[in-house]
Amino acid sequence: MARMANSSGPWINEREEAKEVRRYVDAIGVRTPHLDQEARFLSGGNQQKVVLAKWLLVDSNVLIFDEPTRGIDIGAKAEIYKLMIDLARRGKYILMVSSEMPELIAMCDRVIVMRLGQIVREIEREDLSEERILAYSIGGGNGQ
Repeated sequence: MARMANSSGPWINEREEAKEVRRYVDAIGVRTPHLDQEARFLSGGNQQKVVLAKWLLVDSNVLIFDEPTRGIDIGAKAEIYKLMIDLARRGKYILMVSSEMPELIAMCDRVIVMRLGQIVREIEREDLSEERILAYSIGGGNGQ
């Protein structure tokens, strides 16, 4: 189990915790009136950023983004994409699950297409297109 840097045994250093929270709020761009604001009262995009900050606090190397931009506005989407790109540049591995084909094409190095719980095709970046993803997902393309 991962251990947070601001804890020692069962005790949490509240001053260090507040510093870490402030660092992530600033780095990720969470818009909040104060650090004690409950996440449920933030916008959808800021709620997504809070989830990401929690993962970053435990320094995960693999991050799974499941429909990361569903229900958020275009500005928040751009911020989430920027964060994902920055994480990848810092050596984090990102698995993104998305039903938005333009999102997949713009963000992914490769797309794994699944149908009925089975992997049917891996498509490399240079071959990505909405038509190809759709063809494999519904059973077409190269006899699939």
